[in-house]
Amino acid sequence: MLADLLRQSLAALRLLLVMTVLLGVGYPVAVWAAAQPFGDRASGQPVSLDGRVVGSRLIGQQFDGDEWFHSRPSPNDYDTLASAPSNLGPSNPDLVAAIADRRAEIAAREGVAPGDVPPDALTASGSGLDPHISPAYAELQVARVAAANGLSEDDVQAMVDDATEGRGLGFLGEPGVNVLELNLAIAGAASGPGGD
Repeated sequence: MLADLLRQSLAALRLLLVMTVLLGVGYPVAVWAAAQPFGDRASGQPVSLDGRVVGSRLIGQQFDGDEWFHSRPSPNDYDTLASAPSNLGPSNPDLVAAIADRRAEIAAREGVAPGDVPPDALTASGSGLDPHISPAYAELQVARVAAANGLSEDDVQAMVDDATEGRGLGFLGEPGVNVLELNLAIAGAASGPGGD
């Protein structure tokens, strides 16, 4: 009886060690190796400024202040470990109230009618981490960003146009503006000749 228990325990221990090596080391190394041909996409496409990583092309982040273009809302405060939608349905009173509050806040901040605020300014993406906004939402923010940075609206609009990415493969999705890259262009223009 004791010999059988010892034999089964040793077999279970050997299986545990084999599976630990296979799944705890081998599998992660294989996934990492398979991702390497994709270059920086495997690392989240980090964006650097002056040798320091300031964000990712693939993950949205919060920007506060009138000098910056603002991102879409995030139900989880851009926490990459909690990437998920809010899971609130369109008739949920909390979501309806949040959208109404965002609409009023953005309309007041941008000096437009509440009906002119685009939908992506009011609702989070499916992941809550979308790094893009619609060209309409970017254009809504041009006057404020230009005034806060001492730039002309035409120059800021040109930066929005340059940062606008087309549809994936020419037909998938909608055009979008990467907020981090646009804000880096704004920072460069504002600190350069003619900027603050």
